[in-house]
Amino acid sequence: RPAGFFELERCHGNDVNLSYFGLFPHYIGKGIGFACLSQAILHAWKHDPRYLLVNTCTADHPRALPLYKKAGFVPYRALLEEWSIPSHLDIKIPAQLLDEAQMDNKE
Repeated sequence: RPAGFFELERCHGNDVNLSYFGLFPHYIGKGIGFACLSQAILHAWKHDPRYLLVNTCTADHPRALPLYKKAGFVPYRALLEEWSIPSHLDIKIPAQLLDEAQMDNKE
């Protein structure tokens, strides 16, 4: 049965962006993330890009960036972005994304 997913996007000429990559929850922590990411990378290089890019953020799994680095990706830029989530959407924000002030307001 499928363990995860990825989506590749061609951009800026021949460059490829690994726009989505992830494991299904029942496979997280089983040691297969690197193998799955390797398959995504192999598929991406079939398009003969100059660059293969991936973006990650604090909303991704905490092991995402170390996994990308292990696969050979090199960080080249960091941006600070803050996104407001309208309260009427009633979205539960994961605890690791809340700073201390927000945590105090939620309790």
